[in-house]
Amino acid sequence: MSAKLSDRFEFERALWQKNFARVAGVDEAGRGPLAGPVVAAAAILPSRWAESGLPAGLTGLNDSKQLTVVQREKFFSFLTACTEIEFAVARIDAAQIDEINILRATHRAMNDALAQLNPPPQHALVDGRPVRTMRVPQTAIVKGDARSYSIAAASVLAKVTRDRLMLDFHAQFPEYGFAEHKGYGTAKHLAAIEKFGACPIHRRSFAPLKPKDKIVNPQISQIFADESFFKKSA
Repeated sequence: MSAKLSDRFEFERALWQKNFARVAGVDEAGRGPLAGPVVAAAAILPSRWAESGLPAGLTGLNDSKQLTVVQREKFFSFLTACTEIEFAVARIDAAQIDEINILRATHRAMNDALAQLNPPPQHALVDGRPVRTMRVPQTAIVKGDARSYSIAAASVLAKVTRDRLMLDFHAQFPEYGFAEHKGYGTAKHLAAIEKFGACPIHRRSFAPLKPKDKIVNPQISQIFADESFFKKSA
């Protein structure tokens, strides 16, 4: 059966039937870029939607990578405004990614997002492979963001949050073009790094940044000394 025709509450339904009322979808955005934070989100959708169907505002909800910018923004607005949905978002910045590595940073962000939900979820549906350090019971689902509505919701929340943050960074460092590539290693981004060196949001543990260890305009590092900069709501 294709993903389009499949029951995208299949995994949630199986847990709800076992009296796991609080099932959270978890996903991340930003593991691969050369700059910016990794962002994770967790979302708990109401179980009644498994019978009634998604509300009209979420029609077409899918893996965020398969959606347009307009679709993602529309779904993000609904997800964050709907009082029946519980959600949380967490991020780990570039400096900490360099300190603990991207895999650990991603898993930490996932745990941080889950920890914000109160009461905590009884089970988590995770996109991809199992997370060894996850603090709640989990089910890992390959391509889960296209197979579970809960994970798809988390995917949209994480992606839009990170994209908006990268737009903020673009205003600070327009020479890198973050608004266009969101920190990924495009030819334009690599050329900017070659010309200007690294800025404070670059991941220095990632090639090609690690061997060069350049920094442009070091005085602007003070902008990032205030931790509240990274705690701003997206």
